[in-house]
Amino acid sequence: MKKIIVALISVLAIQASLFSQEKTRDTVPDKPERAAFESSYIIDNPTDLLFSKKTMEIAIVHRFGTFSGGTNDLIGIWAPSNIRIGVAYAPHERLTVGFGTTKFDRLQDFNWKVGLLRQTRSGRIPVNISYYGNFVIDARKKENFILDQHRYSFFHQVIFARRFTPALSMQIAPSVSHFNLVDSNMKNDRLAIAFGGRVKVSPQSSILWDYSQPITRFEINPDLNNYNNYPGISLGFEVRTSSHAFQIFLSNLNGIVPQQNYVKNENDFFNGDILIGFNITRLYNF
Repeated sequence: MKKIIVALISVLAIQASLFSQEKTRDTVPDKPERAAFESSYIIDNPTDLLFSKKTMEIAIVHRFGTFSGGTNDLIGIWAPSNIRIGVAYAPHERLTVGFGTTKFDRLQDFNWKVGLLRQTRSGRIPVNISYYGNFVIDARKKENFILDQHRYSFFHQVIFARRFTPALSMQIAPSVSHFNLVDSNMKNDRLAIAFGGRVKVSPQSSILWDYSQPITRFEINPDLNNYNNYPGISLGFEVRTSSHAFQIFLSNLNGIVPQQNYVKNENDFFNGDILIGFNITRLYNF
C-alpha cells in the first residue's frame, strides 16, 4: 500500500511539473522573426522590410541602357539611363511613407508600406504580410495630356514573405497596376505576380533573384505603339551593412516605378534586352 501511495505521489508530481513547464512556455512572449530581407527592395519589387520608428531612408536607383540598344554604347553604359532618387520615413515601426522622382517620363511617386502580420519565431504566424502602394504623377508638359487625370497611375501589392533560415528568404507578391490613360488595345488595370528570393553567401552578402509575371494580357497589334507581355527577370548580388545596402544586377526592366515595369515593359530578356542596374540605400536614425 505504501508503495502504491508513493507511486501515485510521484505521478502527480511529474504531471504538476509538466503543467508548470507548459504554463511557463505559454507566458513567454512569442517574439517576431527578423524581416525576411535586409533591404527595402529586392531588385525591382518592394520587400517586407519595415524600419524602426523615426528611421529615414535615402535611395538612389539606376538603370543603364540595354546591351542590345546600340553598337557603340559599351553594353548600355553610354546609352540613356533611367534614375530615381527617393526618400522614405517611418513614423511607426509598421508604417513607412515616401516620395521619389524618376527621370523617364518625369514621374513623381508618393508611396507607402504597411506591416499587416509579422512572422513569429515559434512559427505560430508563418509569414510576414505587408501592403505596398503608390500614387504616381507624370510631370511631363501639359501638351502630352488632354486631361490632368491622364497623368495619374496607381499600384497596389500584397507581399507574403518568409525567412526560412538565416540564409534563405523568399517572397510572393500579387499586384494590380492602374493607369488612367492607356492605348486603345490595352486595359487600364493589369494583374501580376512576383516571385523573389535571397540566399546569403556571407554575413554581409547575398545572391538575389526576382521574377515579375504579368497575368492580364493585352492584345498585340504591330500597327500600334503597343506594349508586350514580357515578364521581368532579374538576378543580382547584394552587400549589406547596418546602415547601407548596395545591389548590382542584370535585368530586363528599366521602368523603376513598379507599374511602369508591369504594364509598359518592352524588353525581352531572352532576346538580349538585358541591362545593368544598381540600387543604393542609406538609413539614418533620429
